[in-house]
Amino acid sequence: MFYNSDMKSRSRIRLDYEPYILRLRHPFRVAWGSRETTPVVLTQLEMDGHIGYGEASMPPYLGESVESVARFLGRVDLNDVSDIQDIENVVSYLDDLAPGNYAAKAAVDIALHDLLGKVWGEPWFLRYGYDPGNAPCTSITIGIDDTEVVKLKVREAESYAILKIKLGGTNDREIIRAVRAETDKPLYADANSAWTDKQRALDMIFWLRDMGVILMEQPMPCEMSGELSWLKDHSPLPLFGDEGLKTIDDLKRFGGLYHGVNIKLMKCGGMFNANRMIQLAREMGIKVMIGCMTETSCAVSAAAQLSPAADYADLDGNLLISNDCFDGMKVVDGRIVLHNLPGIGVEKK
Repeated sequence: MFYNSDMKSRSRIRLDYEPYILRLRHPFRVAWGSRETTPVVLTQLEMDGHIGYGEASMPPYLGESVESVARFLGRVDLNDVSDIQDIENVVSYLDDLAPGNYAAKAAVDIALHDLLGKVWGEPWFLRYGYDPGNAPCTSITIGIDDTEVVKLKVREAESYAILKIKLGGTNDREIIRAVRAETDKPLYADANSAWTDKQRALDMIFWLRDMGVILMEQPMPCEMSGELSWLKDHSPLPLFGDEGLKTIDDLKRFGGLYHGVNIKLMKCGGMFNANRMIQLAREMGIKVMIGCMTETSCAVSAAAQLSPAADYADLDGNLLISNDCFDGMKVVDGRIVLHNLPGIGVEKK
């Protein structure tokens, strides 16, 4: 059941939202915990017969919840914005409502992009001026697990060209060896801030390079800026910030600690801010990965509209769930394929 955010008046633009639980195909384990489900809030904006879809995904580390997202959305009335086609103006309006709440803001931002794209009759990659032929291959994530389950996951990911391996547990080397027993594909490694000793982290990164890993994501906590700076100077692999680079302000302040940034709509507040982060990263000489949380094809397809501007992609959140309620972006032979549907390119199942 969808709940109307403004029951008191007939609005030119109407925002509705609905909680939804994503069911993971496998338990998803990273350095700081494991889960079998992810709560999301689905949104839709309706205007003049057009409907735009959006989504807020709330993995635990973001600190948002269904309740906090609902509270924020309950305050949103886009009829208070003078021109909703001025997306920067809408983003400023959302920021003025409350600080933070980036997943909630992303849910509105994505739905607005989808709505306006449908009004204008074009997909957003064309609106941005991005060539869909430049969309990169996406990695698919292999979570922390025992070695036999890791091997099973690798076999299930046969059609994907790149694997992203979660590390930071007690069996990191065993996991990598298990992956290498099944495939020689290039690998990304992601420690999710789990390593706290810079020399051990560096030794591990050298070993990972020798095992065919091509980049390292968030090896140490973002609070350890001195250690991260040292590690960046000595690392044989490019280091990408994820938890340490959530927003454009984080990128301005801490981007120099990394060789690249993993930009996610749920961290930064949506497509508008993600595109701004891409442009800033280019100005700073920092590589770009476009990523996602565990999400439906709605939010993943929104991020995919930006993928032709990225060096790397990790857009697999919809591939890890069993109850996707949207049909959207596709992955063919490991590569992101964008089509010409208007908006963010999704249809409700």
